[in-house]
Formats: sequence, structure tokens, C-alpha cells
Amino acid sequence: MRWPLGVTGLCYGGDYNPEQWSPEVWKEDVALMRRAGVNLVSLGVFAWSSLEPEPGRYEFGWLDQVMDLLHDGDIKVNLATPTASPPPWFSLAHPDALPIDGDGVRLTHGSRDTYCVCAPAYREAASRIATALGDRYGNHPALAMWHVHNEYGSYCFCDHAAASFRRWLQERYGDLDRLNAAWTTAFWSQGYSAWEQIQPPRKTQYLSNPTQALDYRRFLSDELLAAFCEQRDILRERSAHIPVTTNFVFAPWVPVNHMRWAQEVDLVALDHYPETSDIGAEEQTAFGADLARGWAGGSWLLMEQASSVLNDAGRMHTKEPGRMARMSLSHVARGSRGAMFFQWRASRSGSEMWHAAMVPHAGPDSRVYREVAEFGALLPRLAELDDSTVDADVAILWDAESWWALQARMLPSPRLDYLASVRAMHRQFWQTGVGVDFVAPGTDLSSYRLVVVPSLYLITDAAAEVLRQYVDGGGQLLVTYFSGIVDENVQVRLGGYPGAFAEVLGIRVEEFHPLADDQMVSLTNGGQGSVWSEHVHLAGAKAVARYAEGTLEGIPAITRHTYGQGSAWYVSTQLADPAYSALIADVLAASGLEPVDKPAGVELIRRSSPTTNWLIAINHTPTPATLAATGTNALTGEPVTTPLTLPPHTPTILRT
Repeated sequence: MRWPLGVTGLCYGGDYNPEQWSPEVWKEDVALMRRAGVNLVSLGVFAWSSLEPEPGRYEFGWLDQVMDLLHDGDIKVNLATPTASPPPWFSLAHPDALPIDGDGVRLTHGSRDTYCVCAPAYREAASRIATALGDRYGNHPALAMWHVHNEYGSYCFCDHAAASFRRWLQERYGDLDRLNAAWTTAFWSQGYSAWEQIQPPRKTQYLSNPTQALDYRRFLSDELLAAFCEQRDILRERSAHIPVTTNFVFAPWVPVNHMRWAQEVDLVALDHYPETSDIGAEEQTAFGADLARGWAGGSWLLMEQASSVLNDAGRMHTKEPGRMARMSLSHVARGSRGAMFFQWRASRSGSEMWHAAMVPHAGPDSRVYREVAEFGALLPRLAELDDSTVDADVAILWDAESWWALQARMLPSPRLDYLASVRAMHRQFWQTGVGVDFVAPGTDLSSYRLVVVPSLYLITDAAAEVLRQYVDGGGQLLVTYFSGIVDENVQVRLGGYPGAFAEVLGIRVEEFHPLADDQMVSLTNGGQGSVWSEHVHLAGAKAVARYAEGTLEGIPAITRHTYGQGSAWYVSTQLADPAYSALIADVLAASGLEPVDKPAGVELIRRSSPTTNWLIAINHTPTPATLAATGTNALTGEPVTTPLTLPPHTPTILRT
């Protein structure tokens, strides 16, 4: 990781859009930033029309002034290329660069991300503005980092995309025989005899080919990455001393394999917005932070979050006092080297006029800004965590391609949800206070006491072999339903499910029994399951629990198999939280690990360096909590004796 040049301590700030305001406001902004402890702002993210109002005519004067003002205020700049929002003149001059959706409808200008990344005119225009910015600001003293584009993830199904897709397929498969075999095009008479016959997976009469659809998402990820690398390389040529990144956005619709992209950025940066307002928001915060750390292989940066609201099914839920600080601290404790926001000052109008900001519409005389300033004063005291690592003895496998494949139509159940399955698993460890890492299939697992594989529908033979060897060598493996079903070409592994894991799990699944939306199944251990159930045969494994009723009464539901020097567990249904918690306790015990004895709603993160250990405890509840821990309070310097008292809605950092 390359840290923003000239930024001391942890990063603090947000997206700054001065093109929306007058120069008088700019001066006030810099003063308020200094008061709040801001040391880095993202600049110019959506400013293309302000920077290039006509083709080839650049207006850099206003940006010069802002860059100089920020430099004078000792605030560093994360300068963006504005290529996520082409200006109107570009769309008018190049209508073929406007995207076409899967229904064949050409979209019109009027929002962000209205472009086709495969259109030559777009790539040329993006390279020109990146070149112009690099030439002018590559050596500006305020420049700390380059921010290419914004939240890569746009789709297009136009002829430009089709041509690029064919080139990608030719590189992947080499010849049509291999493609036809991989896509099983003998089904429904889809066999291709010329590359020109292949189209993107546009809307069709019924069901599209699932392997074609998966390959298209793989292609989009690679094509978007190529577009990023073009701009990255332009900027590196002009300022090799300045790191380059882009902000990763995480959502089911995003066709970006962030684990792979992380190898091409100088710093992994994440935008994170939880999707609920209850304690699930804190669970999702921890999930997003752990995932970003997994992508980065270590430290990363929270590039965007909301200062004062949560999006709860489209309703803006106001973050309660102190909640912003607790959630920001959770990100920092889990590996982020700072806390950034979208945006600095709330817009007076426009499409995101109601988006949260560090300076809200009410101005600096507001609870939000006061909390922003308070956290800005606290953040430097967290810098001592910077040279430490997050402790994690458990690995959860994460694979974007398996997620994409499980979004196909016509699966055995529409309730199969990879993200929900992974989040449910992560939540168990969040609740127990056990640290986890997210790792890619095929990663060396020897450093982990337990490896978890939730609903990993797609996996290669090579990655499955890594898991087999891990268990054979003494590891503990936990696999959940609908894992190991298909290979990388979305072809079912025959002979009984879960084909890739049947040997190591010691089972053979004969049939699936998907459950209705309101249907639950009872287990002999007192637990309950939902979403899914299976007809499991034992082939060396032992039943830990069986189905207690219905068609599957007496059939194994949870199994354990001794394999080599280790053991592998299997769960054939989506366990309700009480049953999940009990199972995780058993699996942890078998792994030589123990859940932390802590109150519910208290988040724990452990970090360590060669000389010091830390326990970060965040009480997310409205009542005091106690924790068996001793050490020194890193924020106050006071010694702590057992029990540690955690005030309501308050974080504590303990050197242990």
C-alpha cells in the first residue's frame, strides 16, 4: 500500500465539490476543515463539465484557486479524474457512447455514469482529461493522491460492448470449440460457428445462458479495470511519486471483482453505506471493513460513508448522537487508515441534495458538524493502531464470481442469496467477538484455525483441492448448503452434491428440498432452519443433528467428518441465529478457539504488533456493559482493572 503523500497520521475528510459554491464559501470551507481536523479531501470527482466546458477548452482557474487555498490551509488533496460523469457536449457529439441497457434501450444524458466504457470516443476523452489534469497538477504541493473515476460498476450492452466482449472471449477460450463446450451451447441450439454470432446477454425470449451471463460480468470487470489502468498509467507517467486509487463500491449489481482489482491500485479504498438502521448497520459496517481488508491484504482506506443518516429501505434514518464516531472507529479498528465521507458540504440542490454531509444544510452550528469536529480531534489518538494488524484465526472464503453465478435466473430457489449467506456467517463471529479474514478461494490457508465456506456455489478443482489439503493437514472446515455445486463454467458436478466437497465432507446429497418463504424446519438439536434443506446421505461423516419433521424426518441436517488430521462440518439449511450460534461454539471449540464472554451488542476487535496488543470494545447498546479485561485505556492513559465498564454507546481502546 502507498499512503497519500504528505498526510501525517490517519486520513480525515471527504468529497469536496467547490464548483457548486462561490469563492467566499471556499474560504469558509477551509477554515471549517481546519477546525474539524480535516487533512485530506477528494476533489473534482464530478467536475468534468466545469473543467472542460467545451471539447479541448479547459477551465482550470477555479481549481487552481481551490488547490492553492487547501495547500495554504495545510489540507492535502485526493484529486479525481471526473470520468464517471461525461459532460453534455460529449454525449451530444458521441451518441454511440451512450449506454444501451439489457432491454436494448439507449439511455440519455442527465445523470452520472451515462457512458459505455467500451466506446472508443469515451476512452479517448477520458484519457485526454486525465492527461490534462496530470500535466497541470502532477507536481502541485497539495496533491497527495490521484482518485481515478468514481465507483466503477456501469453496464452497457451496445455494439461497442459486444465487439469488446468477443475479443475478451477469444482471449479466454482461444477457439469456438472450447467456448461452445464451456457454455454448453448444444442446449437450445445455441452452438456458435462464428465469433460474430455472439452477443452480450441482452434481454431474450426466456432464459439466457448462465455461463454467458457470468462471462459477461467477468468481461465487464476486466474492461472497467483496463479503463482504470489507462488513466492510472497516464497519471503515473506524470507523477510517479503520487499513489493512484479508485473508490470501490460494494453492491449486488456491481460487476467488479474487487479482490482482483486490489492488485492494480496503490491503496484499496471503499465506499460503505449500510442498508438498515438497527444493529444490523453495525454488523454490516464490520462486514464491509473486514471485506475491504481482505481485498487489500492489510490496511485500506474508508473513502466514503454518510455522516448523519442511514438508508433504511429508502427512508433516511438519522444516526443517533455518537453513532457516526462508533461506526467510523469500527472501520479504523478493522484496518482503515482513516475515515472519509461523502460529502464535505451538503448540496443546496441536485440529485443528491438530501445526502448527508460533514457540514449539513444547517451549517456548522449543528450537532452533525460538532460531532465531525469531535471525531476529528479523536482520530489522531487512534494512530497508534496504525502499525498493528487485526487478529484473525478464522477465514471466510469470498468469491465475486460465485456471487455473480448465484444471481442467475431459474435456480432451484429464488431465495438462494450468496451475500445473505456470507453476511449471516460473518454475523456469528461478530457476535462472538472472534476475528475473521476474508480470503479468495485457492489462498494458502495454513495460518488459520478454521475456514468457513458459506454457499460457495462455484469453485474450481484447484481451489477445492486447497481446501481438501487444508483439512487433511489438520484444519477445521465449515461448509454450508449449495456449495461446490458447479465448476468455473457453471457446469454441475455430477454424482451427487456437493460435488467439489463430497469427499472431504463425507456426505452425498441426493436431492434439494427448497423451503417456501414462510416455511421453517425443526432439527433434533432444537434448532430451526429456513430457505433450504437437503436429502443428505452419510458417506463417512456422522450426523450432528437431523431433520425432526416432514419429508426429511430423520435425515442428517448437520454433519461432521474426520478427514486426515482435521475435520469438516456441513450445514444443509440456513440455521436460525440461536442454532447457528450453538454450532459456531462447537466448531470453534473443535478448532481450539473460544467465543469471547461478552455482552450482546458489544463489538470487539483485537489488534497486535510485535510489542503491544490492543482490545477495541465498542458498546453499541443504550446500557452500560462490563467486560473481563485489564490494561491501560489508550484514550485516557488510565489503568483498567477487571471488570472493564463500557458506558452506553461508547468505544474503549485498551492496551493489554
